[in-house]
Amino acid sequence: MAGRYDSNPFDEEEVNPFSEPAVRGKGPGQSNFGGGAFYTTHPGSVPAATNSRLSPLPPEPADFYNPGATMDIPLESTKDLKKKEKELQAKEAELKKREQSTILSSFLLFAAGIVIEEKNWPPFFPLIHHDIANEIPIHLQRLQYIAFTTFLGLVLCLLWNIIAVTTAWIKGEGVKIWFLAIIYFIAGVPGGYVLWYRPLYRAMRTESALKFGWFFLFYMLHIGFCILAAVAPPIIFKGKSLTGILVAVDVIGNSALVGIFYFIGFGLFCLETVLSIWVIQQVYMYFRGSGKAAEMKREAARGAMRAAI
Repeated sequence: MAGRYDSNPFDEEEVNPFSEPAVRGKGPGQSNFGGGAFYTTHPGSVPAATNSRLSPLPPEPADFYNPGATMDIPLESTKDLKKKEKELQAKEAELKKREQSTILSSFLLFAAGIVIEEKNWPPFFPLIHHDIANEIPIHLQRLQYIAFTTFLGLVLCLLWNIIAVTTAWIKGEGVKIWFLAIIYFIAGVPGGYVLWYRPLYRAMRTESALKFGWFFLFYMLHIGFCILAAVAPPIIFKGKSLTGILVAVDVIGNSALVGIFYFIGFGLFCLETVLSIWVIQQVYMYFRGSGKAAEMKREAARGAMRAAI
């Protein structure tokens, strides 16, 4: 018969999770192992337990986390920062000065009526400003295009003249005529643009009577040169420096190839002459019909009076 104070084996065991771990004996004389502790229970005795814990972690270094510790980050000195700041301010002031100067010069050019023309032709290597579609009135664009064709025709005529004269030089005509052909091209192409094509372009754009007068004067000289080149009279080195009809007839007996080249040049100069005559007629008709002739006469009279005074 169990003792009065013997514990009831069926009672629920109360476990405190916050207490130190211990393992109760299951019976007299039994040994229990648990949590690394070894102990033996005896009847009527309180079990003795020895706790074993894990080995502690090694201590952290003293400066593992120190909010006041300084980090070794290279920083530029204060003098260098101030120097760079001054340089940036100087550059900014220079840019502002340039901007103001550009605005002022643009305003002065606009006030003086000077238009800055951007070079856009030919597209692959811009040399001149040329924009008929946007700058010339619609009713004058066709005439301006034909006038530009005569300028390109002059370039073609003088270039072919060099080729033909070079062929004649190879066949034994002498080097002087070749140098003259080069001079014609070098002087004729820029001269034609500056003396009569650009004045006509600006006259069509601004309706300036003075520009029209300048165009008529030098375009007549252009037509005269084309007629002279188409005939090529024996004036300068027997006329062989120009591909005219007289020279073509003369050289074809000596060399058929040279004669053919000269005849082609003669045809080009004839076509250039006819087209140029048509252009000057059309420009003159517009000039008379628009009242620019009377305006030009008035300007001439005013100029004469000023010169007299």
